[in-house]
Amino acid sequence: MEKFVKITDTAIPIATENIDTDQIIPARFLKATDKKGFGENLFRDWKYKKDGNKNLEFPLNQSKYQGKILVAGNNFGCGSSREHAAWAIADYGFKVIISSFFADIFKGNALNNGLLPIQVPEKYIKELLALIQEKPNTKIAIDLEKQTVETAIGKITFKIDAYKKLCLTKGYDDIDYLISKKDKIEAFEKQLEI
Repeated sequence: MEKFVKITDTAIPIATENIDTDQIIPARFLKATDKKGFGENLFRDWKYKKDGNKNLEFPLNQSKYQGKILVAGNNFGCGSSREHAAWAIADYGFKVIISSFFADIFKGNALNNGLLPIQVPEKYIKELLALIQEKPNTKIAIDLEKQTVETAIGKITFKIDAYKKLCLTKGYDDIDYLISKKDKIEAFEKQLEI
């Protein structure tokens, strides 16, 4: 995984609440087990109309919205526990998702795949969504070390599990973390041999 410390970028707003994992990546696209290639079908049924034409009302299809930050409505990632949803978001190019609530399993899957899910108060998310929709060039500065989000509407802090924060800042997955402790593990094993 890539190291994550800070990012300042514009964002893509999807104000919809209760976005479930089947809306993020429809089940018919879950035939592969490799993480690559899922991004092209991210929000597939919202990006395209039933006739196959692009839905120009959907934010991902609007050129005024760009960036590696997804700002979404409340209860993001609910529904089934498919890890493919996090794969699709990461493969599309997002690094951060900001919402007022995340489903627990989705949040864990996101963190395990190098995505930073940031939970902010509902009032803040509504103001941020409105700001981005009004001014698409709005910059959002995220500092993982300080655990802050800073925008034109203010600076707030967010919570993150200390272990997951360490993994993101070092670019570790769980296996990489264990490998980083190899010397200590070997020293402990030697003590047991005595």
